[in-house]
Parts: sequence; structure tokens; C-alpha cells
Amino acid sequence: MAKEIWEYQNSIKAFIGRKIDDEGIVEELTNDVIWAAIKSRPKFAGKSAEFSWICGIAKHKIIDYYRKKKVKTILFSINPKFEEIADEALSPERDVLKNELKEEIRATMTEISEGYANILRLKYVQGLKTSAIATLLNTTIKAVEGKLKRAKIKFQENWTYDRKKNPQYNENIVTDRHKTDI
Repeated sequence: MAKEIWEYQNSIKAFIGRKIDDEGIVEELTNDVIWAAIKSRPKFAGKSAEFSWICGIAKHKIIDYYRKKKVKTILFSINPKFEEIADEALSPERDVLKNELKEEIRATMTEISEGYANILRLKYVQGLKTSAIATLLNTTIKAVEGKLKRAKIKFQENWTYDRKKNPQYNENIVTDRHKTDI
């Protein structure tokens, strides 16, 4: 049975290659899809063609790839605007994911203090520079930088999106915080 799934490798690779340009990622996802198909083969009910079923697995793996890659880029890059980056990062076929992401951002913003949410909005939604935020809030640039750093940490601690999709995220968030300046 598993040998049959390996016969789809080139077709799966071509399918994923139409969605992702990086050959290394395509190869990795192809292997992930094949492995997932082999593991879940006993659950295949035969209600569709086997290749269609495998393509369904591939679609989920592609979405997971973009979710992992883009969510972190969207939230913690140097000068993003949540709405703009979400629109650019996610293609039309991932509208559901985009809306889910926007709702999760809104929900997370309501869970952190209003001061932290406000400074994140000023920086990442309105796109203001740190100096402009300092002027607006009548404080120093260093104070804004410190509050912005604490706000990012608080946002990341309350961010449940990755935790729902990847249980290892909880372990990685603590170690990542010590490796880099959030």
C-alpha cells in the first residue's frame, strides 16, 4: 500500500511547486505529504481519487507552511502593517486563513493592556516611526522603544494562533525569546 503512495511523488512535487517557488521547501513538503499520507492511509475511505485525497493533504501542508513562515514575519518584522502584510503574504486562495489571522490579531490585542495595544497599533498599523510615537505620547524615544519591546513580548505571550496549530510552539517561544531581541 505505502509503495503506491510513493508513486505519486513527482505529481505531488509538481502540485506543491505551483504554490511555492523554493525547491528545497517543495522537496521537504513533498516528503511531509507522502509521510502524512502513508500514516493516514488506513483512514482513507475511498470517497475520492487517491491522488485528490493526497492533494488535500498537500494543501493543508502548504497552508501550514505559510502559516508558520508568514505569521512570524507579519507580527515581528521591523516595520509591518498587519493589514497590508496579511494582504500581500496570503494569496486569494487563503482568504479563510487571512480572516482567521486578522481575527486572532484582534483577539490578542484585546487581551493585552490598552497601553501595549495602543503602542503596537501606532507602530505597526499606522506605521509611525518611534520618534513620532514619542512626540505623540509626549515621552522619549528610549521610553517608546522599551514599551514597544515589552508590548511585543506581551503580544507574543498571548498569541494563541501558533499554539493551536503547533504544540511545540509553546516550548520554542521561551527559548526564542532568550536567543533574539524580540
